[in-house]
Amino acid sequence: MPTSSLDERLFAAVQSFARSTPWLHGPAVLFATYGVVLFAGLAFWALLRARRAGDRDLAAAGWVALGTLVAVTVNQPVAALFGEARPYATHPGALLLVQRTTDVSFPSDHATMAGAIAVGLLVAAPRLGRWAVVAAVAMAFTRVYVGAHYPQDVLAGLLLGGLVAEAGWLLLRRPLTALTGWLRRRPVVREVFRPVATG
Repeated sequence: MPTSSLDERLFAAVQSFARSTPWLHGPAVLFATYGVVLFAGLAFWALLRARRAGDRDLAAAGWVALGTLVAVTVNQPVAALFGEARPYATHPGALLLVQRTTDVSFPSDHATMAGAIAVGLLVAAPRLGRWAVVAAVAMAFTRVYVGAHYPQDVLAGLLLGGLVAEAGWLLLRRPLTALTGWLRRRPVVREVFRPVATG
């Protein structure tokens, strides 16, 4: 996908900011590269918190991880369709703080993952979801900051991930809730995910 003049200007602005903030390089590279671990931890925490809740809440928590896998899978053919080159391929002088990759640039896998988990958590655990939204924006910014993506790549990734997570839950929440109820009555599983009795 060809970059717009606005996108080029935004990328140049972030590049200028990155060159003027060498003290931020380490934390930015760390989060841009390994921030996925934080998002995985948030998804797992949501599942643990919901393990004694009702079927719907547990299903929503489970969808955070499942919906993210679906979103990243959907992103693969979309990225292949556009086939956008990475910024460092079209701008040889660009500041690059991470290793080069042969993957295409649009939409960003990292931003897709972050957007899907953030929206999934807004459904399953709203308070945790709000923190995940902040982390998703930070992930998107750092992916541009380190020179791995254009701004449009991460914006598209956030939107795609969030859309898949939200639409998937709206379409599948009833069968997922029913499946969750069936699964948690199975031996072994019911010991871990037994709902708290009420009434």
